[in-house]
Amino acid sequence: MSFITVKHINKTFKVPLKSGGIISTIKSFFHREYRYINAIQDISFSIKKGDIVGYIGPNGAGKSTTIKILAGILVPDSGEVIIDKMVPWKDRKKYVSKIGAVFGQRSQLWWDIPAIDTFNLLKDIYKLDEEEYQKTLNELIKLLDLKDIINIPVRQLSLGSRMRLEIAASLIHKPKILFLDEPTIGLDAISKKQVREFIKKINKQNKVTVILTTHDMADIEALAKRIILIGKGKKLYDGSLKNLKQKYDYLRKIKVQTNDKVKLKKNYIYSAKKVDDGIEYLIDVRKVEINEFIKLISSKMTISDIDIDNENIDELIVKLYEDYQI
Repeated sequence: MSFITVKHINKTFKVPLKSGGIISTIKSFFHREYRYINAIQDISFSIKKGDIVGYIGPNGAGKSTTIKILAGILVPDSGEVIIDKMVPWKDRKKYVSKIGAVFGQRSQLWWDIPAIDTFNLLKDIYKLDEEEYQKTLNELIKLLDLKDIINIPVRQLSLGSRMRLEIAASLIHKPKILFLDEPTIGLDAISKKQVREFIKKINKQNKVTVILTTHDMADIEALAKRIILIGKGKKLYDGSLKNLKQKYDYLRKIKVQTNDKVKLKKNYIYSAKKVDDGIEYLIDVRKVEINEFIKLISSKMTISDIDIDNENIDELIVKLYEDYQI
C-alpha cells in the first residue's frame, strides 16, 4: 500500500516580463505582459512507507516545486496528492507535525544561541511530552554525536556540526516523512559519511520515509535504491538505481601498464589514450566481454599491470540527460 500517492500534478507560474527603457517601464504600469512557466507537468508516482527515494534532475527541472507541493507549501493547479491519508495543503496543521525537512542552504537553528535552546523551543511548538522529548533528544545526541556541540552557539560551529544539528532539529518531533534537500552540501568527507550513515539508521530503525533531492550522486548511491528523474517539469525515469546502471553502465575503463605502442581499431573500443605508464581504454561491454578484450591486448603487447574501473553514477546520469535531451 502506498504511503505517498501523487497523481497528475501540474503547476504553472505567471511571471511578469521585465521592461527595458523608460517608455516601456511606464507602459508596464498600465498593461503588464507576462510569460508562463510550466514548472511541473503531469507528474505521478507513489512511494511506500519506509522507502528512501532520490528525486533528481538538473537545475530548473521542477524538483523544488514538487517538494514544496509535497510539503504543503504550494498548491498544484491540478492533480492529487495524498500522504498518510492527508492532503498536505488542506490538512496543513495536522500534516506539518508528521514531516521534517532539512535544506542544505537554509537553517532552522537560531544563529546566536546554542542548538539546545532551539530544540526546547521546537518541543513547545510541537507540544511534545517532556518525557518523550527527552528520550528522543538523548537518542539523537547519541546517534549524531552531538554531546560536545549542542551547548555551543550555532555561529561558532563548523558546517558539518551545524548540519548534524539541523537533522536532529528536523527529527525532534519524530516525523514519519523526511524531506532532504542537498543534506551534505559543503561538508567534508567524514561529515558526509556521518550524515549518510545516520539517515540510513533512522530509516531502518524508525521506518522514516525519506525523499532526497541532491546534486551529489554519492548521496544517491549511498542512500537510494530507487530514483525518480525529472527534466523540464516532466518525469523521465522512475526505477531502481540497479536498472539504471544496467541500461547505461556499459563502458569500462581499462588501464594497461605497458611500454609498447600498439594501435587497436575495434568497434567496441570507445576511446584509447596514452597515459604516463601505458594506455587507458574505454570499451563497450555490450559488444565484447572484458576477458576477451584482455586476451586480445595480451596477445598484442607486453603488459605489467591492468586496472579495471566502472563509470561513476555522475556519468550515468549525464547519459540519461542526453537521452532525453535535457
